[in-house]
Amino acid sequence: MTAMRRFFAGGWLTAYAFLYIVFLYLPVIFLPIFSINTAPTPKFPLTGYTLKWYQDLPKTPALLEAAWNSLIVGVSASVLATLLGILAARSITRYRYPGRRTINGLIMAPLVLPEIILAISMLLVMLQLGLSLSLFTVVLGHVLICIPYSMTVLTAGFEGFDRSLEEASADLGESAFGTFRRVTLPMVAPAIISSLLVCFTISLDEFVIAFFLTGTETTLPIYIWGQLRFAAKLPGVLALGTLLLLASFVLMTVAEVLRRRAARRTQNEGGLYA
Repeated sequence: MTAMRRFFAGGWLTAYAFLYIVFLYLPVIFLPIFSINTAPTPKFPLTGYTLKWYQDLPKTPALLEAAWNSLIVGVSASVLATLLGILAARSITRYRYPGRRTINGLIMAPLVLPEIILAISMLLVMLQLGLSLSLFTVVLGHVLICIPYSMTVLTAGFEGFDRSLEEASADLGESAFGTFRRVTLPMVAPAIISSLLVCFTISLDEFVIAFFLTGTETTLPIYIWGQLRFAAKLPGVLALGTLLLLASFVLMTVAEVLRRRAARRTQNEGGLYA
């Protein structure tokens, strides 16, 4: 009976996982399918296959400007969020002090707070500070929501780090900064690169905060939202969405590979010096 219960439990879990994946990714699969349809409207059966919508993307100046803006925002937000994440992850994993768990919870709060609430709050703060809405304010907003993701990746990298390596470096006469630069950073470099890629992906796809904090310079998600008002622009939006989907998938895959490599590296180093 125990084996039977395990079989049925495993079968239900497998069926649930399959249905969940279908429900989550089936609508996404339609995006690249309709992006190569010759008809401007997404419907079955497909009238033909064409790459015209992809070929027309580089010919749209507004699209290129939005892509450049997204690149600037994504790189800036990922670098700033990763730098702050390094400091926070290092502090939380290396030191013990009162309020450490509370501080960690506050840093991770943007993951559970409604994004529209964060966007409205940041808009009010920016206006009170007298800042004009621009790409700079979008970067600040994206840094806020990217830091929790950076912390998640970097904390895993720092937690498995063997402190005896830093102690050995200090015993050999290296300064604290030199130890951090020569010993700690090379060990957690894969986690840092993974954090940069994850934060860039989050920033590239983010819409709500960019919608509230952007000025006249739009990012790619804002550009796509604006194009959806025109039926004739829909095929180009589908093609652009497919490229963004592919870019996000590649970046997140590379980030996950680097994160796992960093985890294995720290575990191996810890076992070597245990």
